[in-house]
Amino acid sequence: MKHQAIGVDVGTTGVKVALIDVDGRLLADATVEHDLHSAHAGWAEENPHDWIAGTIAALKLLTTSPAFDPDGIAAIGVSGMVPAMVLLDAAGQPVRPSIQQNDARAIAEVAELSGRIDQDALYQRTGGYTNQQHIAPRLLWVQRNEPDAWHRTRTILGSYDLVTAWLCNASPAKCSLELNWAIESGLYDVRERRWIPELLQSVDLDPSYFPPVHDPTDIVGSIGLDASEATGLPVGIPVVAGSADHIASALAAALREDGDTLIKFGGAGDILYCSAEPITHPSLFIDAHDIPGKYLLNGCMAASGSLVKWYVTEILGLSTAKSTLVELDAEAAAIPAGSEGVTILPYFLGEKTPIMDPQARGVIFGLDLSHTRAHIFRATLEAVMYGFRHHVDVLEEAGLTPTRFLATNGGVSSSLWRQIAADVLDQPITSFRNHPGSVLGVAFVAGMAGGLFSEWSEIDRFLTERFVNEPSAEAARSYDHGYVIYRELYRRLQSLFPEIDA
Repeated sequence: MKHQAIGVDVGTTGVKVALIDVDGRLLADATVEHDLHSAHAGWAEENPHDWIAGTIAALKLLTTSPAFDPDGIAAIGVSGMVPAMVLLDAAGQPVRPSIQQNDARAIAEVAELSGRIDQDALYQRTGGYTNQQHIAPRLLWVQRNEPDAWHRTRTILGSYDLVTAWLCNASPAKCSLELNWAIESGLYDVRERRWIPELLQSVDLDPSYFPPVHDPTDIVGSIGLDASEATGLPVGIPVVAGSADHIASALAAALREDGDTLIKFGGAGDILYCSAEPITHPSLFIDAHDIPGKYLLNGCMAASGSLVKWYVTEILGLSTAKSTLVELDAEAAAIPAGSEGVTILPYFLGEKTPIMDPQARGVIFGLDLSHTRAHIFRATLEAVMYGFRHHVDVLEEAGLTPTRFLATNGGVSSSLWRQIAADVLDQPITSFRNHPGSVLGVAFVAGMAGGLFSEWSEIDRFLTERFVNEPSAEAARSYDHGYVIYRELYRRLQSLFPEIDA
C-alpha cells in the first residue's frame, strides 16, 4: 500500500529532500548545500550540475533512512526558484550556468524592452511590467553577449523542471514546465494560459523552446533507471510537475483563506498574500496557488538568507554551521532593536519588488567605531524585515489587509529573527517548529497526486507544533523610527546607484 511521498526542493543555497507519510509525519529529511555565484555586480548564477549532484546526494541519504519504504512511495515532486533560467542544448545539457531569478545584469535590456513593448497591454495579460525577473530581458542579454550559447539553445526551462526531467530520464522533447514558471516568465497570458506570440517574437522565440506547461499535480513521468541507480529510488515512482518554491511554502504554511500572508525566510525573501481572485499589482507578482482556484499576490526580495550567508562567510570568514549562527544570534540579541543606528539596505543583488530597481545596491549605513559584528548581523536581519514591511505597506495602500502572518523556511529556526519580524511588522507571527518549508509543500503536492490525500486542508496534519511571536510595543516603536530611515535612505541614494557603473 502506498503511504509515503517525497519532496525535493532546489533552493538558492542547497537541495533539500523530505519523506512524509499519510499520517502527517515528516519521517526523514536531508540537505546538501551548494553556492550562488555572483562574478559581477548584480549577477546571480548557479551551476545546474550542482542541483543534480545535490539531489543525488540528498536522496541517497533519504533512501537509506530506516523510515524509507521503497514499495510505499506514491509519488515524488520537485520545487525550485522561479523563474531561474536554464538553457539546454539539443542533447539536454546546460549551455551555460543558470541565470537566477534574482539576477540584475539585464538593465539595458529591461529599458529597451520597456520601450518596445506596450507596458499596459503587458500588464493586462501577464500581471506585470517588464522587469529584471522576466525571461525576455535575461534572454536578450544572452543573445547579445553570449551568441554561441544562444545558438546552441534548444530548450528553456526552470531549475525544478530540470531536476524533474533528470529524475524521469526525459529527453528535451519530453521535459515539462510547471505553470508558475510560465506565469512568472512574463511571456505567458495568465488568464488564457498560453504563450503570447508577439512577446516571444520580441526576443526571437517561438513556443517550441518551451516544454508543455503543466499544473503542479500533473504526473509528467516516472523515476528512470539512471536516477534509480544513482539515488536508490525504485524505478517507476510517479513524478509530478512540481511547484514554485514560494508557492509550495505557502501551501505548507496552510495559506488558504483571503488575507492569509506568508513571509518566507529563504535564500531570497518572499511575501505572499492569498486571494480567491487573480488580483494584480504593478509592484508585485501574481501566481497560481498549488490549490486550484486560489491565487497568490507576491513580492520577492532578491537577497534574504543569501545576504546573511554572505555576511557570515565572506565578511566574518565563518561557516554557516548551526552552532555559528546560534552564537551570532546570541550576540545580536544583546543589541537593542534598531542596532543602535546601523541600517542596511539589503539590495546586494539589486532589488525586485516592490522597488523594481536592478541598479540598487547594498548599503551599510550609520557605522561608528563602537559598533561590532553583532550590530551588523542584527541590522542584516532587520533589513530583510524592513523589506517585508515595505511590501505590507504596498498591500495596504491597495486596500488589501493581511489578516494573519505566518512564517516558514530556514530563517524561522532563529528565535531572534522571528521576534524581529513580529516587532518590525507589529503583528503576531506564527511559525512552525522544525518546519521544512517548500519541500514539505511539494511533497504534499506529490501526495495529492499519488492519492495519499484527498483534501488540501490535510496539510494541517503536519502543522501541530507552532510558535507565536508577539510584538513588543517598545521594540515596535524603535522599528517605526528605523523603518523611516530605511525608506528615506533608498530615496536619497536612488539617483546615485546608476553612477556606480557609469
